[in-house]
Amino acid sequence: MRGFIINIRKAKNEDVIVTVLSKSSIESYWRFFGARHSILQLGNFIDFESEQDRSNFMPKMRHLSQLSFPWIFSANHLLLWQNFISLFEPHLREATALDSFYFDLLMDVAKKWDRQNPKRLAVEAYIQLLRYEGRLYDNGFCHICEEILDDKIGLMRAFIPAHPNCIYAPALEKEKVFKLFDTGSTIELDDEMVEQLYGVLLKGL
Repeated sequence: MRGFIINIRKAKNEDVIVTVLSKSSIESYWRFFGARHSILQLGNFIDFESEQDRSNFMPKMRHLSQLSFPWIFSANHLLLWQNFISLFEPHLREATALDSFYFDLLMDVAKKWDRQNPKRLAVEAYIQLLRYEGRLYDNGFCHICEEILDDKIGLMRAFIPAHPNCIYAPALEKEKVFKLFDTGSTIELDDEMVEQLYGVLLKGL
């Protein structure tokens, strides 16, 4: 079985509970002495075997190996990746069966993480996710006061637009934000705007 580690929780002694996003599910596994295992790091892409017996309340994780990416030894790339992938566990916590969208999205982004600006990749992936889940809100009205948006807008969690004054957020150019929503590309955005969008993303999926 292969998947991305999206959460690790301490259990007893040095055991850990590892949550893995695979192509078709999100599952938690028990790993004995997992705290000693360098492969068990948030964000790692791993191959493993699952073992279930009647005496355990969750399957055990066995025979781990890491399927690495070239950027894994870059501290900056790794930190940004862990910040990004950590958003998926709370977002998908209640899900049991998934289609391949979330796994495929992470795989696609991971393959490009060292070839493009990671923050731009994260923002573009977020747009894909919002569109897939039907949550891309771009009807031209403020989500708070329901009045028409001006040329400058603020963004709430999930990139929901509002008047900057309604949510005490930085003012962004509405035209550029809505073009991002349409194209899914940050190519025409400057780095400062990407930083602001990335900051909103970190509030949660």
